[in-house]
Amino acid sequence: MNATLNKFLLILLFGFSICNHSIAQLKLPKLISNGMVIQRNADVNIWGWADAKAVVKVSFDQVDFEAKADQDGRWHLVLPTKNAGGPFEMIISSNGDEKVIQDIWIGEVWVCSGQSNMETTMERIEPMFPEEFIAPDNNLIRYFDVPDDYSFIGIKEDLKGGKWVSVTPESIKSIAAVSYFFAKNISNKYGLAVGMINASVGGSPIEAWLSEDALREFPKDHEEALHFQKPGIIEEIETNDRDKMNEWRTALNQNDLGLQDGQIPWYDEHFQPKNWLSMDEVGLWPTENGRPVNGVYWFRKEFNIDDDFIGQRARLLLGTLIDSDQAYVNGVLVGSTSYQYPPRRYDVPKEVLKFGKNTLVVRIVNESGRGGFVKDKPYRLEIGDTIIDLSTDWLYQVGATSRPAPRQTAVRFKPMGLYNAMIAPLQSMTIQGVLWYQGESNVGQATKYEKQLNALLHSWRSSWSDQDLPFILVQLPNFMETSELPQESAWAEMRNVQRKALKYSNVGLAITIDVGEANDIHPLDKKTVGDRLALQAYKIAYNESNGPFSGPLLKNVEKTKRSIILEFTEVGRGLQTLDNQKVAGFSISIDGENYDWVTNAKLVGNSKVIIPLNKGQIPESIRYAWANNPHTANLINAIGIPASPFQHDFR
Repeated sequence: MNATLNKFLLILLFGFSICNHSIAQLKLPKLISNGMVIQRNADVNIWGWADAKAVVKVSFDQVDFEAKADQDGRWHLVLPTKNAGGPFEMIISSNGDEKVIQDIWIGEVWVCSGQSNMETTMERIEPMFPEEFIAPDNNLIRYFDVPDDYSFIGIKEDLKGGKWVSVTPESIKSIAAVSYFFAKNISNKYGLAVGMINASVGGSPIEAWLSEDALREFPKDHEEALHFQKPGIIEEIETNDRDKMNEWRTALNQNDLGLQDGQIPWYDEHFQPKNWLSMDEVGLWPTENGRPVNGVYWFRKEFNIDDDFIGQRARLLLGTLIDSDQAYVNGVLVGSTSYQYPPRRYDVPKEVLKFGKNTLVVRIVNESGRGGFVKDKPYRLEIGDTIIDLSTDWLYQVGATSRPAPRQTAVRFKPMGLYNAMIAPLQSMTIQGVLWYQGESNVGQATKYEKQLNALLHSWRSSWSDQDLPFILVQLPNFMETSELPQESAWAEMRNVQRKALKYSNVGLAITIDVGEANDIHPLDKKTVGDRLALQAYKIAYNESNGPFSGPLLKNVEKTKRSIILEFTEVGRGLQTLDNQKVAGFSISIDGENYDWVTNAKLVGNSKVIIPLNKGQIPESIRYAWANNPHTANLINAIGIPASPFQHDFR
């Protein structure tokens, strides 16, 4: 009887496992999920995984479709979609399992990719655009954030996570700002649902986004990618890096005079500083013999609060600090940030502030280079409508000095890694186009970048099986200190390379040399970026003809004995200068190396700039807006968008 019972149980368990196996095999990619947007007026791919050779049925908008999985369980079918609309429901079934996808909209689907400026969220830019956060509710804008991931051993079939969200008061802060403003433009203009798929990673170089086939053109990069396929190599590197960094931090904390055992810590409100140095206004901390000091600096400031403000919540703004910080008010930790770039905006609980004297202490840890406060950022305490300035009169003291922090290997930035895990899984999705905001991490390598950008453009188009796929770039914005003299500029070289990509079909360029910030590689004005990307999309993807859709672009250069004649496109009603000032921003070189400002350039007609030449003057090269931060360049078109930087050689 026991043998019979055991046999019955085995049969039952075996049958149950088969049933469970079959049910478990119907799987959909993360992109095909509730709230998704599918491309209008196009053949739309629907795909997934099921049992080997299983029949998969898809019902959408009262029409049934059918596919058969291959021997590996992969299946794929094409829906002939139609005009925009929604919401719709899709039912997918196989072998008794059924999945229902709800709240589907037919509209426009765009992929956004690049580095940190493409992933900067609405939360970061809230102070500049507070109106966007007043009852935000837009069901037609859908956003899918691709989780950071990498792979070197092959492409991944699916993303490791992610979901579609619409714009709500709860979600808006986490939506990437460029994606949001771009989608808002497209949705408002055409009355469409717009789906934005954002696959971006801060600090990533372009080579990380290239496929293995594209990398073969760059042997060293390809070899490096293959190196990271070796078993155990990544784990070994990450373990060594982590151990070295932990050792550095531990030693720094142990040596920090402000945190020594048996004494009052320097952040405590009862601590009395002695022999601390003074800093009249916030800035980078001093060097020693011309070299930066790495380690810990403590900054301390006292301020007074009137009785009227007691019991109110406050917000502490500490601009940007290099690199990490902990901020204390009256001995209470009110905020901390682990790396340089985010703006410090810390809420101060209402019970922390007190009448009369209050103490603010900031502990800053600098890992390399020169640390401290980034100038020309907001340093203040906000209590209601009252602002207490914190930009002057600080005391400071060194807590500990150290060698620079050990360099960390950014494995995910190695060639091919991000493409395999974050782009390849998207390429079955039918899309309208790609937005690309990247280049900061490759500044200084413009010649190579020109080839890499070409390789990325053509390989992505090939992967999406669309050689005319709209591809719109953001040109690098103005950044760093201005210069009154013509300068060599790696940033200008990159902008010129990005401009040259316009030679390819269906490629657009959003010019942004007027919306950057000298002291921040992450400028807040992402609305202008999104607006200008949308202008390019109107032309390239939606065939609008009533331009201009860009800033002025160099079309033709003619050199005569007496002048250089420059002709531009995208001028609209005509070229202008900012504030109607004299044309500025051009420089010419006689020897091809040294450049001098042009002071006699003139606008002629609607689309030309003429630069008179002195008798016998034979220039070898002409530049426009050639600087890290080209503040003198003032050529614009009738809708106020600046002309693109360029260099033209007469050879």
